[in-house]
Amino acid sequence: MAARITSGHDDSGGGMEQDHAARRAIRKASRRLLPFLGLCYAVNFLDRVNVGFAALAMNEDLGFTPSMFGAGAGIFFVGYILFEIPSNLALQRFGARIWIARIMISWGLVAIAMALVSGERSFYAMRFLLGIAEAGFFPGIILYLTYWFPARERARIVSLFMAAVPLATVVGAPVSGALLELHGLGGLKGWQWLFIVEGLPAVLLGLAALKFLDDRPDQADWLDTEERQALAGTLAAEAKATREVGYHGLGQALARPRVLMLGLLYFCIVVGLYGIGFWMPQVIQTFDLTPLRIGFLTAIPYLFAAIAMVVWGAHSDRSGERIFHVALPLFLAALAFAWSAFTGQLWLTMVALTLATLGIYAAIGTFWSLPTAILTGTGAAAGLALVNSMGNLGGLAGPSIVGIVREAMGSFTAALLFLAGALVVGALIALLSGYAARPHDTTSHVITREGG
Repeated sequence: MAARITSGHDDSGGGMEQDHAARRAIRKASRRLLPFLGLCYAVNFLDRVNVGFAALAMNEDLGFTPSMFGAGAGIFFVGYILFEIPSNLALQRFGARIWIARIMISWGLVAIAMALVSGERSFYAMRFLLGIAEAGFFPGIILYLTYWFPARERARIVSLFMAAVPLATVVGAPVSGALLELHGLGGLKGWQWLFIVEGLPAVLLGLAALKFLDDRPDQADWLDTEERQALAGTLAAEAKATREVGYHGLGQALARPRVLMLGLLYFCIVVGLYGIGFWMPQVIQTFDLTPLRIGFLTAIPYLFAAIAMVVWGAHSDRSGERIFHVALPLFLAALAFAWSAFTGQLWLTMVALTLATLGIYAAIGTFWSLPTAILTGTGAAAGLALVNSMGNLGGLAGPSIVGIVREAMGSFTAALLFLAGALVVGALIALLSGYAARPHDTTSHVITREGG
């Protein structure tokens, strides 16, 4: 677990100059790419989970039971998983600029069309199509970030990128609550306005991506020649080192136990992620609040989660430690979910849900530094998609199980305990994966910064 990943440069002369140029390029890439990609991901996540807010009115309008809603929320991931690996291979084939734009435009159109849902079957069908349309976006962005940022920066970079999700919920939750109150405007129900208004930005951002994104550093005219060459050289040297100890072939990436174990770990994290994402508004609704108040209260946990995610990811990069930076916040989230199952007051429930959300997001940002450190080339395209696909089985299972348990028990107590148990299992897998990889690991312990 103590393998060292270095930049491949020495500490003097041209090596120092190249390292400084690479660092300038990384700073420029951070300022240019992360805000745009973060905005895209925020819209992506909002379009995926806004059905949780729509359910506050849609379930009653269309006669959905908790188990029907849970199944519809989860069936999204069937289409998503089926097309995940093919989509990421297509991104590598056609380039990130074109493929990311394609994904965004298609999912935006389907998200808008969710307003046409009229019953159980159409709900399932549209959620399935939304999954197909979105397939490959998140692992595609993670793959794209490996084209621009060395491994030593990735916990911080991925945390900054993914912090867009809790921040989006800080804004999106109150907006979703307000849109529900447009009931009757133009002859549409509030939940229909929610899908239309929140789906449109994906189409517009997809069109913008065609103009804004560059596939690789050597194509970026906003970097000078020295910066392009230095960053490309750093990433090429790192990819070569990764091929020696990691996996770069398609077959390697899809069959190795280390990759499969990371997929299982991500499965447990995603059970908690979407368990809270889809059901938190309805947990809060049990206190008989208006949609707008529910929206503002839902924003609170995500605000703290965004801060914790960035701070925790930066700390992981500084310390070079990965495994405990994943396991410890998962244990925290599990304890918080268990606590939330037995709180009887609104403010105590909000504290518990805040700690649970904070723990999940703190873990997930650092998690993606693990697979990106052992996968490269075609192996990265396929392996990252495989890990994400396995994880998103948790998105299929988690909401469905929560809905079934909620309907059977008549409360959220047992459902919240189920989410807590899934996160405990995830934390234990993280610790086990660190122990199992100890003799030859490059992913989870010390990532040094020679030459700076």
